[in-house]
Amino acid sequence: MTFDLTPQIPRIRRGLDALGVSSPQNGPALLAQYGALLLEQNQVMNLTAITDPDQVTDLHFLDSAALLACTDFSTKTVIDVGTGAGFPGVPLRILEPSLSLTLLDSLGKRVHWLESVCETLGLDGVTCLHARAEEQALRPGFRDGFDIAVSRAVASLEVLTELCLPYVKVGGLFLAMKSVDAREELDRAGRCVSKLGGQLLPAWDYAIPGAGVTHRLIPIRKVSPTPKGFPRRWAKIQKSPLV
Repeated sequence: MTFDLTPQIPRIRRGLDALGVSSPQNGPALLAQYGALLLEQNQVMNLTAITDPDQVTDLHFLDSAALLACTDFSTKTVIDVGTGAGFPGVPLRILEPSLSLTLLDSLGKRVHWLESVCETLGLDGVTCLHARAEEQALRPGFRDGFDIAVSRAVASLEVLTELCLPYVKVGGLFLAMKSVDAREELDRAGRCVSKLGGQLLPAWDYAIPGAGVTHRLIPIRKVSPTPKGFPRRWAKIQKSPLV
């Protein structure tokens, strides 16, 4: 079965306008093509539980695009940690072609699929990397190597910060995408963020156009190098999250 999401292009354009996010002329069409590739591959690989084209537009494309209204991604080096099916990284790259993107995921099959997606869409400046986040963050060129780290993974903010902040240069940002009911999680993470060299900035709530859903973006500024020893091994992170 093949999919055609070109009817979504007007909805994508309206959503981007509502968010105040600019796009290259071919951006909405590339997003629609990406959505078709996603739904086609989803028939043989578990990539997304969202299969309605309107919801793919709203909850994947526009949710990802909202980050561009939060901070300037132009010419930035960006790593998407635990990217899964490529969210938010691939939409960010489509809508801001000047950024340099690394898509990191621990599942090789997803990474290989993302490589083929980027080739099909003609996206250069994208590296698809099969690795564990806590291990790759210890390697030269990756630790302190990026202007911005992003993640839409479901792990707690404490866990995400330990996995993602080591990738960020001092002065850069880690952007954690969360639901609006993350207040308790946010309160709990303050000391952990500080211990890892970060500073919590005011959370930013945004409504996803057309979806009737509000999400929360939690920005963390890297203000000092993450201490040696972090991130820890995954078993240790799971057993004893930082507090």
